[in-house]
Amino acid sequence: MNILTFDTEEWYTEFKGLKRPEEYALFDEKLTQILESLDKRGTKGTFFCVGQLAVHFPEVLKKIQQHGHEIGCHSNVHNWLNKMSYNECLDDTKNAMDAIEQCIGEKVLSYRAPAFSICKKNQWAFDVLAECGIERDSSVFPAARDFGGFPDFGQQSPCVIHHNGVNIKEFPIPMTTILGKKMAYSGGGYFRFFPLSFVKKTMSKAGYSMAYFHIRDLIVENHHVMSKEKYEAAFREKGTIKARYVRYFKSSIGKKQAMSKLLNLIEQVNFVNLSEANDNIDWEGVPVVEL
Repeated sequence: MNILTFDTEEWYTEFKGLKRPEEYALFDEKLTQILESLDKRGTKGTFFCVGQLAVHFPEVLKKIQQHGHEIGCHSNVHNWLNKMSYNECLDDTKNAMDAIEQCIGEKVLSYRAPAFSICKKNQWAFDVLAECGIERDSSVFPAARDFGGFPDFGQQSPCVIHHNGVNIKEFPIPMTTILGKKMAYSGGGYFRFFPLSFVKKTMSKAGYSMAYFHIRDLIVENHHVMSKEKYEAAFREKGTIKARYVRYFKSSIGKKQAMSKLLNLIEQVNFVNLSEANDNIDWEGVPVVEL
């Protein structure tokens, strides 16, 4: 089972909702290419959208919906959940869900945290998701990573999380092992770094894979290392020289080939969205993770 997902926030997060049509042309262009490619294959994906995208750019969500794709929630303003308190996370999720559901006229059942920022220290976030009506989540990155990671989670395939009396269906990001280290391979900078042949081969060997992409990752840019101030405002941590150069490298690598690689992947691999995957799983037979 191969699941296709997109984390969709750039229209809002890049310019905080300012109406500058010329700034969004590349985002619109890449989204159109993706939707047309998926239409040709008859493939449906899940697009996790931030709530403020629905407020400032409702046409983006409606365009995705008109092509028959599932729309999930990706927080309200794309702040990391592990930087929030319980009540802040609850308000953020409620606001996001309300904005998205009013925009598309449908109940939202799927969720992904920005930067996979549900980890051991804020696993109470699953209580928030359940309270807000979320039934299935794809926020767990079961290895160490920047801004999150849940290396102690113990599962790399669909499972049920049980926490404080609530149950959430979890679709974690699957890993591969390279030189003894667990690594993702099917999305983000990992997808841009690894050859497409490696990604496809790894997917074919696995019974479960999760591809995940950002529109921004598919656009070639001439950008520079972030300033200390901009880095700290974006990531809420110290903007050391090392941290800023590592972020520059990770956000730049492989962008020239990223779009063509994605389109080839869509053409060559059979994908489903999270809703379709949910319907195809025997949930009585999956592991239960007690947190």
